[in-house]
Amino acid sequence: MCKGLATLPATCLKSAKDIKHKISFLLQKPEPQTADQKQTKEKTANAAAAAKRAPSAAEVEKWKESFSHVMSSEIGRSVFTSFLESEFSKENMDFWVACEDYKKTDPSKFSTRAKQIYQQFVEADAPNEVNLDALTREETQQNVEHACPSCFNEAQKMIYILMEKDSYRRFLHSKLFKDLCQMQKSSAEEKKEKKNRENRQELTGGA
Repeated sequence: MCKGLATLPATCLKSAKDIKHKISFLLQKPEPQTADQKQTKEKTANAAAAAKRAPSAAEVEKWKESFSHVMSSEIGRSVFTSFLESEFSKENMDFWVACEDYKKTDPSKFSTRAKQIYQQFVEADAPNEVNLDALTREETQQNVEHACPSCFNEAQKMIYILMEKDSYRRFLHSKLFKDLCQMQKSSAEEKKEKKNRENRQELTGGA
């Protein structure tokens, strides 16, 4: 009959505890992050911080007018990115932003950065592949071989149009946008009511 752990030598028990501790440590240890992953996390954090700032009623109204108003507003892009995330098409915004950042890259780093963007978003079966036609994909590949500020222009334009003609229209009818409009409407009504109360108090106090 087995007498249990009590009969095991102390050295065996210590080894077992050490192994358990190491396994626990490995499970909890985060994977090393690449520079790109860190940069992406920073941008995500910045976008989340921007999203926490409630847009003004005027901003929201402008977003209804055109997609360009959404894209020219930092908080507009953050809100729209949240919508794209819900549709599993966030890679389109990520690619567009990457292209914008690429244009500001030091010319000496064009070649390296262009290849990174191409491998991340453009080539077939890329981790975050965007929806481009074969001709644009091939043209972009050739451009990357001779990297310059405009080498992603056509691909970026195509993805912008895709977001504008497709995702943006659904965004305007989404629960996310309707809730935002309702929130702004309620906020505006509260401000109006507060102002009316203050005016009434002033009149009463002056009587």
